Amino acid sequence: MPDLKNAFFQLRNYLKPKTQFEPKLKAMKTENTYPDDGEIYKSRSRQFEELIFFVHFYNGHKKAMLRHIRLVNQLGYDAYAFNIRFQLKDHQFLPYSEQSKQIGLKHGIAQQIHEHFDIVFNQLGYKKITVFAFSNISAAAIEAMAYYKNRDDVFSALICDSGPSFEFVKSAFNLYTHSEKINFLPFRLLAAPIFSRAWSPKLHKDVADHLNTFKKGFPVLSIRGWKDKLISPSDIDKIFQPAKTIHWQKLSLPEAEHLTGLRDFSSEYKPVVEEFLKNSSRALTK
Repeated sequence: MPDLKNAFFQLRNYLKPKTQFEPKLKAMKTENTYPDDGEIYKSRSRQFEELIFFVHFYNGHKKAMLRHIRLVNQLGYDAYAFNIRFQLKDHQFLPYSEQSKQIGLKHGIAQQIHEHFDIVFNQLGYKKITVFAFSNISAAAIEAMAYYKNRDDVFSALICDSGPSFEFVKSAFNLYTHSEKINFLPFRLLAAPIFSRAWSPKLHKDVADHLNTFKKGFPVLSIRGWKDKLISPSDIDKIFQPAKTIHWQKLSLPEAEHLTGLRDFSSEYKPVVEEFLKNSSRALTK
């Protein structure tokens, strides 16, 4: 007999945040914290106007970005990261975007990202941002960018690592199969569509429209692992292929899994990211 009590609690707690993939790295030079533990990570030798704005993955934490932050700091970029609010109670149980006028956790996160854009531009004084987003949360970052004022002037580029997926329900089912496991199959089959609709009634059918608001030739780097059990490369392609205004390129890592590209294949990952960033950045004038 399956453990129904345990399965029930797995389903009930599927929105409970968990921290994954946190690298153990040395402390970096940081400055004052902002809402949601927002933090600016200064490069010791800043060379570019752009700040790299990190948006971590679902049920993650800004500390999970430290390996990537160290990379961009070494390349001469300042970085910013914060903790995304995943629990419904953090959104007054009704996550909503004032910009897109949509209800759903994805849209509530897009609203939060929008507020941190304001912090970077208005409080920290940066003029240019390159967004570096992960997994399906990339869709919320894209939405926040699409609805941001003067987006053509303030965003330089976008990097999406391991997402987002056009087939959101499938990726949710994979999440509960391989990562945040719900062992009882009927509850897993129930949880995936429930969470998907709570994420966004439009699922990810609106992402291409958001990408098409970007200026012609806007640079996008899509990073994917061929052994990703949560989001397949073909489902990522379905996000970007319909977008006609962007100029996007792929970094395919045949042996990488979900979010493991930099950790496990840094010799392939770092040079492509470095070249992409430099080609889409403006040198800092002294």
